[in-house]
Amino acid sequence: QLQASGGGLVQAGGSLSVSCAVSGRTFSTYSMGWFRQAPGKEREFVATIKWNDGTRYYADSVKGRFTISRDNAKNTVYLQMNSLKPEDTAVYYCGASNVWIATTINAYDYWGQGTLVTVSS
Repeated sequence: QLQASGGGLVQAGGSLSVSCAVSGRTFSTYSMGWFRQAPGKEREFVATIKWNDGTRYYADSVKGRFTISRDNAKNTVYLQMNSLKPEDTAVYYCGASNVWIATTINAYDYWGQGTLVTVSS
């Protein structure tokens, strides 16, 4: 129901956008979030957005560099990542939660499969 895509390899300082396509049901009353998991580390919160009004919330580590957005017509949530750093390297996951502000894994009911973002130095 959640399909993440768009990951890849990018140099430090570069930009990349990942997408999360929603299918099979509507999440109009939910918030959508992006998490990431680096090798050997726990999954951590990155950003979240409300489907209905677009209110956003970010982790301090990405604030000012990443932008979360949604396209209601395409049922897709995006994460635009700028000024990427090697420490942003991780598998990025999207999820859906009926909680606001959902910054913990347990608050999410649905998850996509993840897409790998690698930032080279």
